[in-house]
Amino acid sequence: MCSRTQLDSLFPAVWRTTTIGGLTYAYVDEGVGHPVVLVHGNPTWSFHFRSLVDRLPAAGYRVVAPDHIGMGRSAKPTRTGYPHTLARRVADFTEFMAAVVPDGPVTLVVHDWGGSIALTWAVAHPDRIARLVLLNTAAFPLPAGKGLPLALRATRTPLGALAVLYGNAFAVGAALLGARRRLPAPVRRGYLAPYDRPSRRVAVLEFVRDIPVRTGDPAHAVLRDTEQRLAVFRDRPVLICWGMRDFVLDADILRRWLEIFPAADVHRFADAGHYVMEDATEAVGDLVVELLARPSSAAPAGAR
Repeated sequence: MCSRTQLDSLFPAVWRTTTIGGLTYAYVDEGVGHPVVLVHGNPTWSFHFRSLVDRLPAAGYRVVAPDHIGMGRSAKPTRTGYPHTLARRVADFTEFMAAVVPDGPVTLVVHDWGGSIALTWAVAHPDRIARLVLLNTAAFPLPAGKGLPLALRATRTPLGALAVLYGNAFAVGAALLGARRRLPAPVRRGYLAPYDRPSRRVAVLEFVRDIPVRTGDPAHAVLRDTEQRLAVFRDRPVLICWGMRDFVLDADILRRWLEIFPAADVHRFADAGHYVMEDATEAVGDLVVELLARPSSAAPAGAR
C-alpha cells in the first residue's frame, strides 16, 4: 500500500475536517478567490483531483475538495451505521456547503457519482452556480434501454460483494482499468490507500448497489427530479471533458448531456478512459482554467 510519506508527496494538501451528521467529513480547502468545488465519485476520492488542487490556487482560485462519507479520509461507518444512499449523500453535501462555502457563486467540477450528488444540490440552489465542469459523470437515470455493464452487475451479486469487500476488486480494477494509460504504481496505490481493509470498503460496494436500474430503486426518483431541473443551467458556461473509452459512462451518457446542454463546450478525448483526469491531465486543466476566465450570469459584477 501507499505509505503516508508517498501519499503526501503525491497529494501535498492540507487536510481539514468538519462534522456532518455526527461523522467526520474530510476535505481540502486551498487558495483564495472564486470557489471551485471538486466532487469525486466511486471508488475514488479527492486524490483524483490532485492536479487541479495543485494548479488552481496558483491561478487565483479557491479549491474545495470533499471526501464523501466512507471515502478518502472521511469516516468509514458500517453498512448499518450510515444509509449509503444518494439522498443521504446529497443531504451531507448540502450541510457541507452550508458550513464551508455558505454563499456566493461557485464552479462545480464533478466526476462519476459526484455529478449525481453535487448537481442534485445545485438544482436546489441554482443561484449558487456560476459554471459547470462535467467529467464522465451522470445526474439522471440510465437512458431508456440501457443497462449496467457486466462488470457492475457482477458486483451486485453475493459473490461479487465478497470480491469487493475482501478482495478490493472494484477499487483495484478501477485503478488498473479506469485510465487508458497505465498509471504509475505509486498513483495506483494512492487511489487504493483509503480502502486498505474490508471495513473501509463498505461505501465502495454500497455506491455500486445504489445505482438505480429500476424506477423503484431509491436513487431513481432523486435522479429523475434532478434531470428535470438541469436545464436551468443552460445560461451558464458548461464544459464537458469526456473520456471516450469509458465502458460505463460512455457515449450514450454523453449524448444525454448534449440533449440537456446543447450549447456546452464539449471536448472528447478519444484515448481517455473513465479517469479522464489521469489520461488528459494537462488538457483538462487548461480547459478548466479557460472556463474559469469566462464571465457567468450567476456571478456578481467583479467576481470570477
